[in-house]
Amino acid sequence: MSFNSPTTGSGSRTSGRALEFGRTHVVRPKGKHQATIVWLHGLGDNGSSWSQLLESLPLPNIKWICPTAPTRPVAIFGGFPCTAWFDVGDLSEDGPDDVDGLDASAAHVANLLSTEPTDIKLGVGGFSMGAAIALYSATCCAQGKFGNGNPYRINLSVVVGLSGWLPCSRSLRNKIEGSQEAMRRAASFPLLLCHGRGIYIYIYHQACSHIYI
Repeated sequence: MSFNSPTTGSGSRTSGRALEFGRTHVVRPKGKHQATIVWLHGLGDNGSSWSQLLESLPLPNIKWICPTAPTRPVAIFGGFPCTAWFDVGDLSEDGPDDVDGLDASAAHVANLLSTEPTDIKLGVGGFSMGAAIALYSATCCAQGKFGNGNPYRINLSVVVGLSGWLPCSRSLRNKIEGSQEAMRRAASFPLLLCHGRGIYIYIYHQACSHIYI
């Protein structure tokens, strides 16, 4: 049986502001539970809209968890508040990175996955800004830590990004190449990126320095 189970998210703090994550919707597997994927919506959207779409997919063995981002002022919108996984002021690789916001959302995703059974595969995916958090989670998994240095303990089996980008791409190569363990993890990381009709399957280290799709 498949159904949506909304719950209230936990709070987080970024840049001195207390932020509350919105409702989380769960689409349960219709068959044997073999994988759980946290799916992240884009800027201004919510988890409910994606849960309805994901429930219609012929993927009976996947449990989908669709959280909702906090409502926060977004610089690119002149400070207008909307649901956003982190603040963004410039859609280019030269724009500033909101590491506090990225870490808070990646930690929220990790918390959602932390209670899943140990015998299933875990993944993160998303669209647009949600894809950015999914890819950022991949970097945390490869390095074994968040951007703030706290340990990242989730063993991700796959990351999917639709029409997204890689935050902190300017500093990522040095961080990955500075650790043999991070390079080992990155070299075998399963990563699927899609944009429009394009499908790109990367071995993670081949794309870690610059991803804009």
